[in-house]
Amino acid sequence: MSVIYVFLMQFLAPASILIPGLQEMITTFTLVYVVLMVVSDVTAGTILQHFFNGVKALFMIAYLIVSLNSGIVNITLGTINLVIDVRMFLIVIMLLGLLGLARSIMQAISFASERIELASN
Repeated sequence: MSVIYVFLMQFLAPASILIPGLQEMITTFTLVYVVLMVVSDVTAGTILQHFFNGVKALFMIAYLIVSLNSGIVNITLGTINLVIDVRMFLIVIMLLGLLGLARSIMQAISFASERIELASN
């Protein structure tokens, strides 16, 4: 993940001049996402793994909504005000996040049912 981060930062350096706070947004997202991945891996084999996977999916959805300003991005270049509508992109990413959340819920249900089945035998 860190290799991707370094690679991405090199290509986004010119864009960070146009979009103030871009590097900080990406750094914060990467840091929290990696921490959630590590915690999820540490809790592997428990119900908490599925909980943290769900939190990771919800974090991705919420962070993108907040960082993309609900799908409308305003960029000011000198005297020019540029408004970019990225709502369709945001909807696609949110749907992918909801699929991840549904997957972790289904895995948690499966994990709990397997535990109950093992306990009843």
